[in-house]
This record gives sequence, structure tokens and C-alpha cells, in this order.
Amino acid sequence: VSMEMKDSGSVVLTAYHPHSPARIAGMEQSFVHDIPPSHSPASRKSLSRCRRINRMLSNESVPPTFSRSNSQASMDSTSMEDFWCEVESIKESREDGSEEAMLLEFKPADEGELEAEWLQDVGLSTLISGAEEEDGQALLSTLTRTQAAAVQKRYNTYTQTLRKKNKHTVRDVRDIFGTSDSSPTFETVPVSPVSSNGIQLPVQKPVWKSVSSKSCLDCGIDKGSPSITEELSYDVSFSESITVLPKTQEWPKNQRFKKEDSALPKFIVRKSRFGLTEVGDLSPEDMKKIRYLSLIELTAFYDALGVELKRNRVERVRGRENGLFGVPLTVLLENDQKKVPGIKVPLIFQKLLLKLEETGLETEGILRVPGSASRVKNLHQELEAKFYEDAFDWDQVRNNDAAGLLKMFIRELPSPLFTVEYLPAFIMLVEKISKIKLQLQALHLLIMLMPEANRDTAKAFLQFLKKVVANEGKNKMNLWNVSMIVAPNLFIYKGKRANQQEMQAAATTAHIVRLLIRYQDILWTVPSFLISQVRKMNEAAMNNSKRQLMFDKGVRKLLRRKTMERERPERAEGAVTFPPYLQSDIPEGVIRVYAPLHSKVSMAIQLNSQTKAKDILARFHCENSCGSSQNMRGQIQSLHEIGGNIGQHCLDPDAFMLDVYRANPQAEWVIKPKAS
Repeated sequence: VSMEMKDSGSVVLTAYHPHSPARIAGMEQSFVHDIPPSHSPASRKSLSRCRRINRMLSNESVPPTFSRSNSQASMDSTSMEDFWCEVESIKESREDGSEEAMLLEFKPADEGELEAEWLQDVGLSTLISGAEEEDGQALLSTLTRTQAAAVQKRYNTYTQTLRKKNKHTVRDVRDIFGTSDSSPTFETVPVSPVSSNGIQLPVQKPVWKSVSSKSCLDCGIDKGSPSITEELSYDVSFSESITVLPKTQEWPKNQRFKKEDSALPKFIVRKSRFGLTEVGDLSPEDMKKIRYLSLIELTAFYDALGVELKRNRVERVRGRENGLFGVPLTVLLENDQKKVPGIKVPLIFQKLLLKLEETGLETEGILRVPGSASRVKNLHQELEAKFYEDAFDWDQVRNNDAAGLLKMFIRELPSPLFTVEYLPAFIMLVEKISKIKLQLQALHLLIMLMPEANRDTAKAFLQFLKKVVANEGKNKMNLWNVSMIVAPNLFIYKGKRANQQEMQAAATTAHIVRLLIRYQDILWTVPSFLISQVRKMNEAAMNNSKRQLMFDKGVRKLLRRKTMERERPERAEGAVTFPPYLQSDIPEGVIRVYAPLHSKVSMAIQLNSQTKAKDILARFHCENSCGSSQNMRGQIQSLHEIGGNIGQHCLDPDAFMLDVYRANPQAEWVIKPKAS
């Protein structure tokens, strides 16, 4: 074990073991004695500053009365030491010039501007322009009671501001929501659950399935103390499910979180007959609508809890247009996709994660123990010059240096991975909401709001962190340790000085990272009530289009011709089949499934109440086991729902097909590889 490792080991000893005041008082002295004589003065200075900051924040000079329960169940001042050591390490890396400083400037908001921007961000710019846009009307027609109230509240503020400024005439809120009173009434939400197809279902015994894998839920859990199990439901919007306003309480300034993994509840998610939908299972067009609805729902959710949803307004920061570090994610991906089409996570980020997964997961103190600053600086420069030439030697990179480069990449992004705009919302969900279930629901909506590049990169990063925690037995990094190290890299962004308020938020940000790692499988699942609303939006848009098309004579002629084609005799077996909207000869409950990569490219399948998507896949696999295309061998095939009231939807293997068919009878059904 190197001298560096020995020193970091002493940090661990003082950081995670609560003790009595007498013991705490003696910790600093023992910590200093543990530093080897050969330890560099610079590092000793860094550690000393780190401990001073920690004492200042936690009021260690006035230790609390010792209590066995407090010492075991909550984190004392020393338990945040790794967080502040990481902050010091970040600061020093910037001071020595290895990282560029870039200050994000915040724009002040004039009265009404925040509301106008909010309306634009949720896809309701039509309310500002006054135009009768179909997309805006379709969106408004799908809103729940609480969501409509959130929109109305922002629109009222916006219109009142315009009237004060004597701007152009604005539409009355009663015209938009179709009410005769300025305080509109809404239909109550149905008691029965609403499925992902938007149809009210009869109350039935739910099918339970844990979304997260067992290995994820069990990460870091003390086997001797079972964690609490709670239910999550995606059938009804989160804001509608808040029937009783909880007592909103701000955490005390010296917030004390329970650091034990077993203190986090285990959530069981109700899996409906439509299965579960991951973020990558929907088309980009439908995910755009999910983002609109998520912002409206998040706003309604915060309103229901009595919490103000704060957003930063930041001047656009232009990062570098080429290179690896300090380049916006979207620019990086555009450059990388020229080399690897369809890639969703930057190549350099993938390579750093792969390097650490192959050789670093069992390294003691990985992520916490810093690499050599000079080596990391040289590697940074060498990567910039050689990475795209495939001339960089990865074997020369030590694990701790690779971890340093990984964290540097995240910090060097021109805009934070979790976006500057919504960083206050991340902080507020912990500081203003005390119940973890509600925190998780707010966090879920914030993940749905993230830009695609940020969300995909964050997912890859969190999957890596889960693997780090899974190797705790060898690397000595449990869930809380990893969360403390990662938090300042994600939430203390470039050019921002650490002030007293930010320092007090240390435990808050670490707790957010802990939730992200622990519940990532849940957070990257699209709530079914949002999918239901997207279906309704698409149906409303189609109905509007149909009404307009009926006035077009040319289209009416085309429709008559198509009708005549449908009335022709059935074609011979093996002839080219019509798409579903022309297949009037197919009986109710029968779907024709297409499989372009199979030798038998289509098959009519009779559905019953128990037919699942995986049953159809198995039938095709059996029929085509010998003659499948070379292109599909080794690829995971999935059944996709395409068209009708959805853009494209990769179905859960456990989805009951008769329910999905009835929700979208105009869809086509195609078997093809799932998008990676």
C-alpha cells in the first residue's frame, strides 16, 4: 500500500465513525499523527484546510450532547469530511491551471418574464402569441385538474403583468379553459386507476414487480436490519395523489441525514398490464411531449406541496467547439456520431468508464483517493491530442488518475450535467420536502425534464457508480462515501464560489446523489400517467387534423379511392400486405406482426387476455429459428408499437397485448432490435 493510500486511510477512520465529544476532540490530533513524515506540505495544508471548513460548518467547536441514538443514526461533523476534501481538491486543480475557470452569469428576470419562459418551455407559446396552434390546444385538453391550475396560475401572472405594462391585448383565461368564472372548476380525477392508454380501468388486484434489480436495491444494505418497503404508483399523476397537504417543514440548518443505506426505503412499483416503459423506449417526438408534461406536473407537484419551484436564468455559455474537455455534450455527440452513428454517450466518457470498470472497481478508495495532479494534467493534454487518432495508450493510466479525469470531464462541462436551470429545484426537493417518497417523485420528474444528451450521460455515470458501490467489500466505498465524493463535482459548478449557504447544502447534495444512485432504475422509467397524456395529445392532434382535412376536396377524393381499395377481394397468401389502417379484413383481436429481419416476415396472431409481448417474440423465434437473417443473430429483438396514438413504443416483454391493442388499434406491430 502506498504512502498516499495510508494517508487516505486515516481520513476514512475519522470520517465515518460517530463518537462522543471526548473522542471527537481527540480525533484531529490522532489524524495529524497518522500523516507520514514524507507527506508533502501541500497535501498537509489541503487536509488542514479541509478540516477547518468542516468544523466551521458543523459547529464542531460546540459539540452536541452525546446520545447513542444520535451517534448511530445520523451523521456528525466528521462524516462530511470527504465532501470538503473533494471540494479542496477541486479548488486546487483550478488554481494550478489544470482546469479552466468559466463563470456562469445569471440573468435577472423582469416581472412576468419567468412566467412567459415557463409557458414557452411547456409547449404553450400559443398562449403568448395568441395563435390558435393545434399542439397547444391538444396539450391543454389532456391536463389534469392540478396541472391545469398550475398553467392557469402562471398565465394569470403573465397577463396581469402585460396589462400593467399596457402591452398588446391578451386572451382571457376563461377563453382558454372554457369557464364562465375566473376561478374555473374541474372534473374530479377518477377513483379507478388510469392506465397508460388513457382509459379508465376497473379496480383489480395489481401486479407487483420491483423495478430495480435486486443487486441495486440491496446495495450497501445492512442485512441485519431490514429496510422499509413502500409502494409507488404511476397510474395517477403525483400532484393529484397528494390528497392531504403535508406539513411543509424546512430542514434545520444543521441538517442530519441518516447515512445508513438501510434507512432508505425499498420501493415496490405497481406494474400495470401495459408493462413499464424506459426513457429510450419512446420516440424523440413523444419524449419531447413527455418533457412538456413533466415540467407542468413538477410545477403542479411543488404547488400542491406549497413549495416554490425556482429556476436559474443563465446567459448562454459557449463552450469549445472541438476537443474533449470543456465541450458541450451536444457538440461532443455531434462530433462522435460522425465516427460512431447513433452513439448516445460521448466516446471519451465511455472510455473512461470502461477503463475504471475493467481495472478500478476493486481499487481501495477509488474516486476518493486523488490521483497525481501533475499526471492528470499531462494525461488531459495527451488525451486532447491523441484520443481521436486512436494513439492514446490507456495501459499507462492508473486507476486513481482515470477517476480524476472522469470527475474533471464532468466539472469541465460548460453547463452542469444536471443543468444549471434546474439545480435550485434539485436542492429544494430535499430542503423543503422531508418525506423520501415525495423527494423521489420530484426527482423522477426532474430526470424526465433533462435534455436527452444530459440524461443519457447521467444514466451511464450512475450505472458505473452503482457498480462501485456493489464492490464495497474490496474498494471500501459504500453508497454514502461515493455520494459525498460525487456531489461537489455535480453541484458545485465552474466559477462558483463556495459560500456559507452552499456549504450548508453539502449534506443535501450528497443525499440527492445517494437517491440518484440507489433509485436509478425507477428514475429512468417513464410514469404511465405521462404516457397516457401523450396518447391523448396525439389523438387530439389527429382529430384536429381530420376535421381540417374534411374541408379539402382533394383529400376527400383520395379517401374515396382508398375506400374502394379496401373493398377489393382479399389478396392471395404471400402478397404484399396493407398496413393496419387498410386491413379491414382482419378480425377484432387479431394483429399482424411484421419482422423484417426474420425469414418469415409477417404473421397474423390472435390475441387473448393472457397474451404477452414476450409470447409473440417466442413464437416468431420458434418459427424462424433456422432461417433468420445474419443481421439479427446476437441482437435482442423487441416488439414495437408504431403509429396510431403513439410515435414509437418499445413494449415491455410483460405487456398484455390485448390491452395495448385496444388502447391503440391503429398501430402497426413490428419486431426489431431495441435501440441501445
